[in-house]
Amino acid sequence: MLLYQPDGGYCYNSDSILLYGFISRFAPKGKMLDVGAGSGIVGLLVARDFKEVVLEGSEKQSLYAEFARRNAQINGIGYTLHEGDFLELGGHGSYDWIVSNPPFYHEGSARSENPILHQARYNIHLPIEAFVTKISKLLKSSGEAAICYDARQFAELCSAFESRGLRVVEVQFVHSKADRPSILVMIHVKKNSKSALTVLPPLITFEEEGRYTPAVQAIYDKAKAHSIKCLIS
Repeated sequence: MLLYQPDGGYCYNSDSILLYGFISRFAPKGKMLDVGAGSGIVGLLVARDFKEVVLEGSEKQSLYAEFARRNAQINGIGYTLHEGDFLELGGHGSYDWIVSNPPFYHEGSARSENPILHQARYNIHLPIEAFVTKISKLLKSSGEAAICYDARQFAELCSAFESRGLRVVEVQFVHSKADRPSILVMIHVKKNSKSALTVLPPLITFEEEGRYTPAVQAIYDKAKAHSIKCLIS
């Protein structure tokens, strides 16, 4: 898949690729919303692979919204993009799936002075409580969601999900190396579910030599995402 991204702006990273791999385990279908779509990578990769997905996206920043639209068109994927604040999006109870690599850095993290990057990275622009509340409202009664987030905020996320009728059914922690603390967690939730929690084996990104582990390399090979940085005229 060919993906154009803004030169000098926020570009997708391994989090988005790994989230795509995580979502693929569930063979999603139905109406899907990609929240904080950016240039569109997560939703577009999923929709490319799973033809029963009807893809929509939500993106607050007009620059990224335009890239997402163009990337969908270039790759021949049907796509409805809602440009604006996710928290103001209508359509309650209408989605089978919601996926998201949202801004999750807290204000104590190293701060970007670039306003575009700041909106894309920091959860002050999409707080956990408001984010989860909106997900619950937009999902159908048996809908599902898959997100990635800062692993250090896992307990807060679980509490927010459970209090809004979203059962955390699968989690996978991502580690840069086997002996390092987890830096990312991927979470699968189901609305109105009573399923027990499954904790998947940890996903290790790098081997000691600095190469991707076979598991991560397989996700990149499946994604086949080729990025081009450019300016939109």
